[in-house]
Amino acid sequence: MAVKGVDHIVVRVSDIDEGIATYRDKLGMTLERTAESDALGIKQAFFPFDTGGFLEVVAPTDPESAVGRAVASRGEGIHTVALEVDDVDATVKDLEAKGVQLIGVGGPQVFIHPKSAHGVLVQLSPKA
Repeated sequence: MAVKGVDHIVVRVSDIDEGIATYRDKLGMTLERTAESDALGIKQAFFPFDTGGFLEVVAPTDPESAVGRAVASRGEGIHTVALEVDDVDATVKDLEAKGVQLIGVGGPQVFIHPKSAHGVLVQLSPKA
């Protein structure tokens, strides 16, 4: 597994407008765009880093979505750290051989289960 860096970080919040205000108005980050994913049950706000990558702020639109359940059970905070890797498929094979629990293998997004990463949901992102 060759981790090249952090692709992005996802922060879950209860209210997207409050989340945007925190990162834009209080921390001085630039809001690039917002979006909404009905499939994931979330509203999103994207803040690019000058050094590459981005911060994504997400708020649930559906309390039964993964983010909605996480906010209800664990509150606001870091939701996902996405690591940039050279080859997702090769990384998956390597991690499986090491007994790492994965989520979404064979799908569009692959994650290391928090049980295998000290409580952090880690996304594997292909190096751009």
